Amino acid sequence: MKYRNLGRTGLKVSEISLGSWLTYGKSVEDNVAEKTIHKAYELGINFFDSANVYEQGEGERVLAGALKEYPRESYVITTKAFWPMGDGPNDRGLSRKHVMEQVNASLKRMNLDYVDIFYCHRYDPETPVEETLKTIDDLIRQGKILYAGVSEWSAAQIEEAVATADKFLLDRIVVNQPIYNMFNRYIENEVIPVSEKYGIGQVVFSPLAQGVLTGKYKNGQVPDNSRASNQSINNFIKGMLNEDVFNKVEQLEAVAKEMEITLPELALAWILRQPNVSSALIGASKPSQIEQNVKAIEVVLPSEIQDRIELILS
Repeated sequence: MKYRNLGRTGLKVSEISLGSWLTYGKSVEDNVAEKTIHKAYELGINFFDSANVYEQGEGERVLAGALKEYPRESYVITTKAFWPMGDGPNDRGLSRKHVMEQVNASLKRMNLDYVDIFYCHRYDPETPVEETLKTIDDLIRQGKILYAGVSEWSAAQIEEAVATADKFLLDRIVVNQPIYNMFNRYIENEVIPVSEKYGIGQVVFSPLAQGVLTGKYKNGQVPDNSRASNQSINNFIKGMLNEDVFNKVEQLEAVAKEMEITLPELALAWILRQPNVSSALIGASKPSQIEQNVKAIEVVLPSEIQDRIELILS
């Protein structure tokens, strides 16, 4: 495994990290999830991602339960808050009340004293950024979280967070978790330049475009037992299953074949070409997927290959 600094911090995270969205506590049996998490750890992955809202805490429980046999200092684990965790008016958002309660609830579920990274799971227009960042700063002082981050915040929102932290002498955010893959590149225009300016690293989710960049969906065919065939988790992928995407995937597969690597390796290596990316966050429902995906860290894409990919994606 190879490791990168998380933004401009001293924290080292594996270039490939493992998430639990749509998998652990939901579509993957707990015993299979544990085997997959163990395989990731054995292969050098030290960065594991979850959130309170992933199956209302079940994702956290499964992930932390599988990691409990390893020394706490040997892995980095995250959680998040923003999305509704109940029906009450204060059961959502980034208010001091909700963030405090949710961090404490997450720690209790995971049986941990602290999480390494806490993310604001989205921007909350109903709560002042000052209130949220002061709450996170208090949690850092209490030792319950070590680093602050955000997920899917715009460049302007990131700038607002940095300016607010500096104004009140609070800990800055150090990481952003956005979607990023060959078919969704919006962060390249503004988010990455702003993040580079302030030393904020990207931990990107859906680097394989919900599985589209595995090559499993060909000519509109949806395999049984795939994410796209599961009605409870296929809301995000359905919009990508179209002829234009399939044509591009076919061309990308040809490039991968020439390089004697798999399409997922190509797609992940393309993500890791970006120096502002600290880690590519994958999902995996079985150990073999981890074994395949970590091979991407050894792939270097020559400039001519990157140019060909750009032509395909344009």
